[in-house]
Amino acid sequence: MISEKDAMQQLNRGCDEILLEAELQAKLKRGVALRIKAGFDPTAPDLHLGHTVLINKMRQFQELGHHIMFLIGDFTGMIGDPSGKSVTRPPLTAEQIQQNALTYQKQVFKILDPEMTEICFNSTWHGPRNSADMIRLASRHTVARMLERDDFSKRYKNNQPISIHEFLYPLVQGWDSVEMKADVELGGTDQKFNLLVGRELMKAEGMEPQVILTMPILEGLDGVQKMSKSLDNYIGIEDSPNEMFGKIMSVSDELMWRYFELLSFRPMSEIEQFQSDIAGGANPRDIKFLLAEEIITRFHDGAAAEAAKRDFIARFAKGAMPDEMPEVSLTLERDRIGIAALLKQAGLTSSTSESFRMIQQGAVKLDGEKVSDRGLELDRGSVIVAQVGKRKFSRVKIN
Repeated sequence: MISEKDAMQQLNRGCDEILLEAELQAKLKRGVALRIKAGFDPTAPDLHLGHTVLINKMRQFQELGHHIMFLIGDFTGMIGDPSGKSVTRPPLTAEQIQQNALTYQKQVFKILDPEMTEICFNSTWHGPRNSADMIRLASRHTVARMLERDDFSKRYKNNQPISIHEFLYPLVQGWDSVEMKADVELGGTDQKFNLLVGRELMKAEGMEPQVILTMPILEGLDGVQKMSKSLDNYIGIEDSPNEMFGKIMSVSDELMWRYFELLSFRPMSEIEQFQSDIAGGANPRDIKFLLAEEIITRFHDGAAAEAAKRDFIARFAKGAMPDEMPEVSLTLERDRIGIAALLKQAGLTSSTSESFRMIQQGAVKLDGEKVSDRGLELDRGSVIVAQVGKRKFSRVKIN
């Protein structure tokens, strides 16, 4: 049986904040399984590695013997979570919600044990509510308290519209904790206000309030913006092994450590040893190989991870890709950039005409693939390895 001290050390890994840590310690001392809640609105059909930061923490609680409640916000998804948004987010239709929820159930069990996980839908208790019930719930909070939330406050000061239904979202999410009798709720740092509302509603109902555990938002492949499908800087857990391997290898050496901490199941002591190895002269690429293999094995299998590694080496390492190369960030004024302009701005060619000439000669590659289309455009959010000739390489981040 793991000690309380070791359990707290494990649960603190990668956390941004635990409110309140003393309360979590007290709950753990009871020696009974805690009810661990995390909610996901099914706003897109697929999960990416950014979503798995929370799910990985749920797995840690699960391995410690606690009861995991994976909440699919099929009701809240139709409201639209305003957290971190500068504008009202359009709600989804019931049909979109249902379709996305089905894929979430399948994908989450690539990390969690299905035998020890309870899948919940908040339409179960919110669906039967009538208008009087919703008005009573709305009476639990004031407009002044709502405007304490950073994104609401900024929008109010900037005269940007805030719809009444957006004020309902934190209350509806908070009431989920009452219905589920949560001991602990997990969420991203952008969810802190909503999680606190749940804590206050539980107190108002005479219940022991939930402990809040927030996790950081994972940066995408560009190393700047949060991982997002809309920004095309994501690694989808349904990506093919080769695509997943290539994307992970494109992550900068600095960002690699954050991915290790938040995505890897390796002990921190082992990750710290990797850092020492690199300080002593080990190749960062070889350490990154281990991260890519671990993640691909989790979402595919070991054979797929090994095959993806061999394919990567065949395309890049044996193609004389250098262990180190310049990294260039390009800031665009529009959403896309042409290949010729990219090569010039990355310092790989002296002019757009030289770019076109090198493309025509078959001397330009992106991520190891030869470019023949002079009209090729790359999207904002992309991270690619660009090559001109045999010796000019650059890892280009398009912002």
